[in-house]
Order: sequence, then structure tokens, then C-alpha cells
Amino acid sequence: MQDMLDPGEQETLGRVRDFLAAEVAPIANECWSRAEFPFHLIGKFGELGVAGLGYDECPGEKPSSMLTGFLALEMARVDPSMSTFFGVHTGLAMGSIGACGSDEQRARWLPAMGRMEKIGAFALTEPDGGSDVALGLRTTARRDGDHWVLNGAKRWIGNGTFADLVVVWARDEADDQVKGFVVEKDTPGFSATRIENKIALRTVQNADIVLADCRVPAENRLEGAGSFKDTASILRRTRSGVAWQAVGVMLAAYEIARRYSVEREQFGRPIAKFQLVQDLLVKMLGNATASLGMVVRLAQLQDCGQYRDEHSALAKAYCTSRMRETVGWGRELMAGNGIVLDYDIGRFVADAEALYSYEGTREINTLIVGRAVTGHGAFV
Repeated sequence: MQDMLDPGEQETLGRVRDFLAAEVAPIANECWSRAEFPFHLIGKFGELGVAGLGYDECPGEKPSSMLTGFLALEMARVDPSMSTFFGVHTGLAMGSIGACGSDEQRARWLPAMGRMEKIGAFALTEPDGGSDVALGLRTTARRDGDHWVLNGAKRWIGNGTFADLVVVWARDEADDQVKGFVVEKDTPGFSATRIENKIALRTVQNADIVLADCRVPAENRLEGAGSFKDTASILRRTRSGVAWQAVGVMLAAYEIARRYSVEREQFGRPIAKFQLVQDLLVKMLGNATASLGMVVRLAQLQDCGQYRDEHSALAKAYCTSRMRETVGWGRELMAGNGIVLDYDIGRFVADAEALYSYEGTREINTLIVGRAVTGHGAFV
């Protein structure tokens, strides 16, 4: 599948893979265990020159959706936390500004974000609203002269504790429509508190955000975001990225389990010689291969303009379900050693739970596909 990339894209992917192996893999378990983010890597990520790919305001040729997907896969194959950090910044935050911002807004924010000099976050989910956020968004926005006043709360906001720019979605009190606002760090009335005691994606700094009469300049309202349909268009694109991440996690689990199977001995021989062990490995490889085929086709549909909500929803629901199954088989193969960080697989088992749930649960994505194939909505 990787051979479908052109030579320049393969070189880019190779650079990122080498960087991840040298800089991220050696510290992934320690950062996860301590729930600490490796801030020293942000500048190095910026030097890779991949954060701004696809944005006219940033240098570089427009990448194929295949390359964007493989980048998400490679990052997740090494550390799903860092893949999530990067996806929130480039896909959700930069994606919102790129799709919904004016020419001036894109020029104001995207170049620095592409260099990763400014980090972004995306604040949609609320303490009491997740799957129902389209109709149940409680954060409000009120125009007051040359400012907007935001009030409400957000939860599970990746990068939220340290982001320079947070894209906040709020319901306009005047017309009841959902609109987007870029809230800059240290804006009065904005506060972010790290969520503690997570058992998945521990390196990611998720935040509870409170907006208390937070005054945002009128020029920070995303001019092209006038309803929840605009929010949904961002999620359609990033949802496919989660499917690619799921493939990366499956490949990691397979590689870890296969390597373990040829090194670990029981009853005087490598466990790779046992039929049931080989059965687990083949099922893991089958899940990863089938899912990779699905996301590659999804990328092709994106690039030829035939990309719809049900496509990304099906990929996200299917690939993350297979991922959950696959990492479980990997842990099963490794028995007790599968539950300690020393052997890596435990981190992927835990992180898979977060990927399975974010960017739309399996149930919600199933209903999106079900509506498309039957013509009937069954959400309520």
C-alpha cells in the first residue's frame, strides 16, 4: 500500500518514521506512565515540515490524502498519544481555521501553526454533552460591541492545557446557530485544568475548560462557521484520520506480538511454533490488512471528491472495532507480560479504548451509516 505514494511522499513518510523511531519511541512508555507531555519535541515536530501540509498559507506541495493518512498511521504505530496530539493540532484546530476562517484569519494563524510555533486545540465536547452535541450544545456566545462573550464549559479537550489557540464552538444566543471562535491563551475568562487519572492516552494533556464571560474580539469569530454543518464537515475529515490511527495501533500490536512469539519459549520451544499462537497472529494481521485496504480506498475517495459522511463513519466504526479486538489478541498472546509497560502492548491496549470512543462512538457512526443505507434516521 505504501508503494502507492509517489517518491516525494515516500521520502516524507520515511523522514517521519525515522524521527518517531529516534525521538518518540524511546520515551513513549515513560511519558505515558507519568502522564507527562514531551514539550521538547514540539519544535522537532515543526522541523519535519509536515504540520502545514495541505494549507495554502504554509510552504510545501499539497499532499495526497493517502500521505496524510499514512502519517497518522505511522505516528499511532509508535505512540497513539503523540498521534492524537498531532491530529488535534493539524486536523481539528488548523482544519477548522482552514475550512471556516477568512483569508485574513488563515493568514494570521496558519503559518505559525504550520511551523508549530503556536499549538491549537478544538473545544466542542462538553461535560454533559458528547454524542448529542449537535442539538445539546450549551456553551453560548453573545455579541457585545466589537467582542463576543462566551459562557460555558468544555471537556476532554486535547492540548487544552497548553494550546495557544483554542477553537471553541458555541451557540449564538441571537439566532441559535453554532459558531466557531478562536480563543487565544490567557484571554480573561478562559481557564483550562488538566484531567487527571486517565487510563488511556495518558501523555495527551486533556483539559476541562471553563468560559466565564470570556470576551473574544469579533475578528476572532471564524467567518465561515455559521451552523453545526460547518462543524460536522471538520469532523468528517478528522474521523477518517482516526481510522488510519486504528490501523497503526493494529500494526504495532501485531509487530510486538510477532516479535515476542519468536523470542518467548515455553515447553522448550518458541511459542511461535504453537498452532494457537499462529492463529492469533494471523487473525491480527488479517484485521490490520483489511482495515488498511479500507482506509486506502477512503483516501482515494477523498482525493477524487466522492467522500461522504457515511464513508468516514463506516471506516471509523469498523477499523476501531477491529483494533480493539486485535490489541486484545496481542495481550492474550503475551499473557501476564502483556499487562506491563515493559513489553509495550499494554499501552496500546489502553490507548485503543480512547480511539474507539473519540471522534464519534461506534454506535453514532453506525447510525450515520445506517441512515445512508436505509434512508431512515434512527438517532432517537
